[in-house]
Amino acid sequence: MRIKFLLISLCFLPLINATIVIDVRTPDEWLGGHLENAQNIEWQDILNIKESVKKDEEIYLYCRSGNRSGKATRILTDAGFVNVINAGSLNQASKLLDINIVKN
Repeated sequence: MRIKFLLISLCFLPLINATIVIDVRTPDEWLGGHLENAQNIEWQDILNIKESVKKDEEIYLYCRSGNRSGKATRILTDAGFVNVINAGSLNQASKLLDINIVKN
């Protein structure tokens, strides 16, 4: 079910946000709080966006500390994405993007 939801969500990413914001933490971490309107794709699965996101779109990635989002940034950059930004931690990304943190 999660994969089906992920694929449907990815299809609409370009239509929902002018900039794409992705939380690369685990689903359990996501449930503890995430940026409003962000998508949750674990860092090791980040290439799943390649069919639905153009390589020149602005993509912001964040996690708990910036480490996993850094890994995901490298993966996307190596795959040819040219506008990928490691926004760091959840709090850093919230400040950088001026987006509220929401809790489930």
